[in-house]
Order: sequence, then structure tokens, then C-alpha cells
Amino acid sequence: MARKELIRLSRVSKYYYMGDSVVKALDDMTFKVYEGEFIALMGPSGSGKSTAMNLIGSLDIPTKGTVYLDSQDISKFTESELAQVRGKRIGFIFQSFNLISNLTAKENVMLPMMFLGVEEDEREEKAEKLLKQVELMDRMDHYPNQLSGGQMQRVAIARSLANDPEVILADEPTGNLDTKSGNNIMDFLDKLNREGKTIIMITHEPELAKKHADVIYWLIDGKLDNVTKNGRRLLGKKKKSTRKK
Repeated sequence: MARKELIRLSRVSKYYYMGDSVVKALDDMTFKVYEGEFIALMGPSGSGKSTAMNLIGSLDIPTKGTVYLDSQDISKFTESELAQVRGKRIGFIFQSFNLISNLTAKENVMLPMMFLGVEEDEREEKAEKLLKQVELMDRMDHYPNQLSGGQMQRVAIARSLANDPEVILADEPTGNLDTKSGNNIMDFLDKLNREGKTIIMITHEPELAKKHADVIYWLIDGKLDNVTKNGRRLLGKKKKSTRKK
């Protein structure tokens, strides 16, 4: 059975104009994401991976090229339609957690459902269920400043699942965490992927990408430099052998 294509970037570029200068944050990038994959966008700071995430997540539109979601060109969507896509189909996990400081853990998880008009009783029930899933039932009435970094990231994961999205976009999900907390977060992401969620992770850590992702897209200076799938190179030049004949 053929895999379902969820997202496709076709020759996508994103340019920023600063006076007479042009910054090519992303330059002629093409790739596809299929349902149920665990994808890593990998590269150093300034490589274009955050720009790619913004385009994939419907947070921005390209300067050139096309971003497709289920074969629909999202650049033709209205801002209201893009907001619906972000609210229903894509869940976001940010490195800095982005929790609302004056809301409890449960209220933070309830928030995305409120934007889609879900009734309060249903929002509350779903939030409690999700916080139980990430093992935070005993912290649901705590505020972010009463939680550890790992606990805040688990709240962020629960929030990303509030509207049962198809795709989870995780931007450096372990970047602000200690090793143990980071491993726990990756275990959660692996579990979500096994349960059928499509995961797209932005990272600058090669070992993290190699350990968890099915496909790794390596970005350098806004360009797609290399692609590996299950450890096998699909794009990019092989290194020349230094062995003497």
C-alpha cells in the first residue's frame, strides 16, 4: 500500500531583503514528508532549519516555490485558513516551551482547544487525560515557574496533542534540558511516532537525529546538502577514498 504524502516543499526559497542585500534563509529546497515518518531537519545555526519549520508549519509562506499540505498549495490559503491548519493538523513543541506563565499546566493544555471552540468540560477532560499520558497528573494545577524544564516540556507535548494533530513539529525539543530529561522527551516522541503520529524534529545534534529519525535532511546555508534514510545516503556527494591503490 502506497504511503500517504502529507507535506511537500517544491523548490522552496525564503529570502529576506535588507536594503540592497538579500539573505537567502532557504534556497531552492525540495522534500516530502509521508504519514507516520519521523523526520529530522539537521544543521548548524543559520542553516535554514527554523525557516523550513516555519514554512512546514504554515507559520510563513515562501518567497518562491510551493508548500503543499495534502496536495493543497497553502500559499493560496487565507490567514484564517492557515490558522485552522495550525490549530487542527499541526502540533508545535518549542525549545523554550512557550507556556503561558499565568496559566496552570492544565490551562495551558486546554488553550488550543478553546481557540477551536471546544466546550469547557470537554477541554478539561481532554487536558487531564493528556497530562496523565505524559505523567504529570500531580502537576496539572502548577504554574510553569513551579515546574522543572523537563516537566514544562512534557506540558508542551501534551498541549501539542490537544487537537489530535496529524503532525508534531518539535523545534530543538531537548535543547534546554539535561540529559535525563532530554532522553525522556525523546522517548515520548518515539512513542507518539509508534502510535502513528508524524514527527518532524529540528535539531543541530547529529546523534539525536541518527538515533531517532527515519529520514534526515541535512541543511547547509539554506540549501539541502544531504539526505539519509535509515542510515543510507540518498543525496549528497560521497567522500573520496583516501586509501592508496
